[in-house]
Amino acid sequence: MKRPLGELESTIMDRMWSYRRPASVRDVLEDLRKEREIAYTTVMTVMDKLHTKGLLKREPVGRAYVYEPISTKEAYTAELMRHALAASGNQAATLVHFLERLTPEEAVALETALQVVPPGNRRP
Repeated sequence: MKRPLGELESTIMDRMWSYRRPASVRDVLEDLRKEREIAYTTVMTVMDKLHTKGLLKREPVGRAYVYEPISTKEAYTAELMRHALAASGNQAATLVHFLERLTPEEAVALETALQVVPPGNRRP
């Protein structure tokens, strides 16, 4: 099963998704340093791992790289959900448990999503 991101990986990806533009390690570092002390090499290593995992693409610019997310946060989250469902063993029971726990707001979001992608237009 695809594992969720670690805390620092998640924080960096959230920053990258929020920028909506390519960013360097230095850009992310300066942003993170507003909230905590962190080393340049730590951010560089994590961003390299996120690139290796296929979550960030990178392009060389001078002697450094600029990074950009491969997909949206929503697409990444949907992929995690699909992997969790596939690994559940009993998909129908898992979905029932999931639906039983939806908040009213989540139920409305689900109903809205089902209107956007009706049953006949879904991938097999």
